Amino acid sequence: MTLRLTDAETEALRRRAEYESRSMQEVVKQAVREYVENHSRRDLLSSVLDEELPRYAEALDRLGK
Repeated sequence: MTLRLTDAETEALRRRAEYESRSMQEVVKQAVREYVENHSRRDLLSSVLDEELPRYAEALDRLGK
């Protein structure tokens, strides 16, 4: 895999890596892991709500009144 960044993105990544005393690769790999984890959780929650919310719609409607 090749990651193509703009000069500004590369410089920002370089500064961040230096600040954290880590390699640019380590910073990018951590960012990808966090992105996948966060989006996976959001997708799972959305899926559960889509499936379960209709079951409780009437009760939620009553509570809202």
